[in-house]
Amino acid sequence: MDNNAPGSGGKGGLGSLFVGSEYSNTELAGVPLTGMSPLSPYLNVDPRYLVQDTDEFILPTGASKTRGRFELAFFTIGGSCITGAAFGTVNGLRMGLKETREMGWTKPRNVQILNMVTRQGASWANTLGSVALLYSIFGVAIEKARGAEDDINTMAAGTLTGMLFKSTGGLKGVARGGLVGLAMSGAYALYSNWDHIRGGSSSSNLY
Repeated sequence: MDNNAPGSGGKGGLGSLFVGSEYSNTELAGVPLTGMSPLSPYLNVDPRYLVQDTDEFILPTGASKTRGRFELAFFTIGGSCITGAAFGTVNGLRMGLKETREMGWTKPRNVQILNMVTRQGASWANTLGSVALLYSIFGVAIEKARGAEDDINTMAAGTLTGMLFKSTGGLKGVARGGLVGLAMSGAYALYSNWDHIRGGSSSSNLY
């Protein structure tokens, strides 16, 4: 009898769908099937072809796998506004309770506290949002001018943001703002590269 005839149990016929797989349990045991349902032993399919060890999305030619400064600018500005509003709300509530502590729990006190909360929340949201906007603009401009994305862009953008934000305070204000911006951006760059720094120091200790 021809094993390759239709309906037979040969590997090349339709009968291979209803017989045991040509791969033994030992071969299948080493194949990772994370996130997949168990394969039927009656299907003659090599599960190694079903394992995806690459990214499940397609990037345009030359595109980076991480978001650039322009994409992160919207998140930075929005997050800064929300953070400023939350901090201002808490600060306004603290100030309102402190200024009206001698008043009873009446409607005028409640209105005064609410006004303080609203004013402080809007003020802090506007301040942090403006700082984030300046930082994002400087960061994107420096990245486009240098053609590279590294911690130098972060520290330069932070320094320029501090200088421009405090430019109304004269030369001393510009200097203080630049130093504060440099310190904060430098601390952020150090934090973002801390794992790399620790990994480098650990590998150097081995020698």
